[in-house]
Amino acid sequence: MIQQLVRNFTILSLITIASIQTLHAQLTDLARLEYSFIPKSDSEDQYTRLRLALNYPIQTKEDCYFIIGAEYNRIILNLEDNYPFDTSLLRTISVIDLNLGYTFKTSEKWRLGFRFNPRIASTLTKSITGDDFFLNGGAFAINDRTKDESSKRPYRLILGLTYNATTGLPFPLPFISYYRKPNEKYSFSLGVPKSNIKRFLSPKNTLQAFVSLDGYFAHLQEPSVVNGKQVDNISLSIIVGGAGYEYLFTKHLVAYAYAGYTFRLNNVLRDGNRGEVFKLDDLNAFYLRTGLKFKI
Repeated sequence: MIQQLVRNFTILSLITIASIQTLHAQLTDLARLEYSFIPKSDSEDQYTRLRLALNYPIQTKEDCYFIIGAEYNRIILNLEDNYPFDTSLLRTISVIDLNLGYTFKTSEKWRLGFRFNPRIASTLTKSITGDDFFLNGGAFAINDRTKDESSKRPYRLILGLTYNATTGLPFPLPFISYYRKPNEKYSFSLGVPKSNIKRFLSPKNTLQAFVSLDGYFAHLQEPSVVNGKQVDNISLSIIVGGAGYEYLFTKHLVAYAYAGYTFRLNNVLRDGNRGEVFKLDDLNAFYLRTGLKFKI
């Protein structure tokens, strides 16, 4: 029962990560370059991720946009400890997304958005097969009053349904995200994968405290046998809390850095049914994420 609950938590974490991060990137980020780093506690092992995302909005008519984009994540697992299998088979993992979205206004306050995200998530050591492909998608209703000058407390509310093929669940799942700016000095955001409180020090400098989810799920093209069981997939899910800093070079170009510590870390090798076979790491560790983004 406990193992099933942990597995369900991992699955739900990955659903919401893919759903809201992709939605936010499609609607606001035109380009993003990012570096993440997690060293393993009491070990020479470490996890590194390089991320590049590009999105291009095409206006089809007034207040209607078609968004096309792509995202590439290169995940590097430096596994230096002794393991009962060949770690070179999972040293690098690639996650490649094609982002297709469409958004339009339905009223003065509400906007609808739809997205479709074919994904390749694999070690890519051989030719691509059907096991390397995943399909994600979603529909969203957005009430964005962050730029409404008549509102004393600007806010943004996002309600949606998302579908993610990595879960094995044949139905969409709901989510909600809420943002508010009570005054010129503070804002807060409640939701998944990230909740935060921001303090605006100046027009260019912002501090924040945050709690967020991160992770991935990918297929291993060269499966290993570990403890008598075949390993076909790998997943990582983490919950991290910490502090962040953002600096605006211009209105649209932003540099950011987040540092924190994981409350939960689960890096697991899984079989073809996504059952746990071997735990690579479950010790909490330091977390670093930094990058540049060009936003609308």
